[in-house]
Amino acid sequence: MRGCLILCALGIALPTFAKAQVTKPKSKQDSVARADSIARADSIALVKQLEKELGAQAADTSGAAAAATQGPRATGGYMNIGFVALTDAGWSTEPNVGAIQVGDHDPHVNGFSIPNVELTLDGAVDPYFKGFSNIVYKLDKDGQTGVELEEAYVLTTSLPASLQLKVGQFFAEFGRQNNQHPHAWSFVDEPLALNRMFGPDGLRSQGLRLSWLLPTSFYAEALVTVANATGGTASSFRSPDSPEIHGGVINDRLVDRPSDLLLVPRFNTSFDLTETQTVVLGTSAAFGPNNSGPSARTEVYGVDGYWKWKPAAAQAGFPFLSLQSEAMWRSYDAAQRIAEANPTVTLPAETLKDRGMYAQLLWGIKPRIVAGLRGEFASGDPGAFLSEVRRDRTRWSPNFTWYPTEFSKIRMQYNYDNRKGIGTDHSLWFQFEFLLGAHAAHKF
Repeated sequence: MRGCLILCALGIALPTFAKAQVTKPKSKQDSVARADSIARADSIALVKQLEKELGAQAADTSGAAAAATQGPRATGGYMNIGFVALTDAGWSTEPNVGAIQVGDHDPHVNGFSIPNVELTLDGAVDPYFKGFSNIVYKLDKDGQTGVELEEAYVLTTSLPASLQLKVGQFFAEFGRQNNQHPHAWSFVDEPLALNRMFGPDGLRSQGLRLSWLLPTSFYAEALVTVANATGGTASSFRSPDSPEIHGGVINDRLVDRPSDLLLVPRFNTSFDLTETQTVVLGTSAAFGPNNSGPSARTEVYGVDGYWKWKPAAAQAGFPFLSLQSEAMWRSYDAAQRIAEANPTVTLPAETLKDRGMYAQLLWGIKPRIVAGLRGEFASGDPGAFLSEVRRDRTRWSPNFTWYPTEFSKIRMQYNYDNRKGIGTDHSLWFQFEFLLGAHAAHKF
């Protein structure tokens, strides 16, 4: 740019200078020479002035660039905004729908409901972090709107040795579905096993997670989360809803040592069986205190697997077949405790054992049309307290989903429920989803 301006200035000055060298009639020679000398001097002065100004401008530009590279925020940062809403409609033979649709984002009433509306924000913070937040709105069975900060965390982007740190509030990476948002589910409702182990809203809390991508020829990742073990989203641990599990009065205590926190390790790996088949395997655990007594603890273990077949000639990802399954076990140490319902009764110390599993098969018939089938169960050994949330239960759920585009979804699902000691129920649900703005890629 500087060179172009100088050339332009010289383009003005040089013709004038050349004109001064042409021989003029003697009668006008002195006056013309004087005029040409003045014009030549002005042209030379113009060139020097432009050089001076361009030099100063270049210095300012380099100074600004240096300041930008030294500042905390990178230029060209971005922020994505997304909005996704789910609307459910349907009917169940169980009048109290909430007794069988126990997930926080399941349909809870006969008729219409809006179980989940999300506002998501994600973007670059600076050269070292990117941030994510998820704000959820939902209508309860009385039509009242509830708002919660579901997730808000930062991720590092430049740690060495293939390490990454997550800090804030987030879903624990236990299994495949716990950390998925409802719009990414393949079925209308939460699996029974996840609800049994982690409650209606899944396992999430405030803490940090460190992950390490192993230097192997195939994908392998180790993760560990350290988080608070308290709050309504830490079911199985120090949740205010824990009496639904152990039946006793809550034992409150402060966090005064590392063992009072929640520890969630996970390892997962993926590899190709053939050119058209991929397998993902994982194992998880969660260890932490519960509030049935001063030293009572809970352990949860899980294994998960995912298999997908997609032909080499697939168009837009279709057709495909996929199978996903998770199995979980829980050991809940219930201390000797006073019964919450009757203070004159003391419940004995015992270890409550629970287990659950689901398997879901999806068939991508043709572009944007998917049929699915899920079978699942949850059960537990009997304890001194007859807990409704630990009742044995099985459920079968066929469904059919049509995606008009990647920004909308229409789903129909039938549930056949069998609750031990109560009987069977039938439910038919319809779900519509729409999306505005950006959204993150769904898990493979």
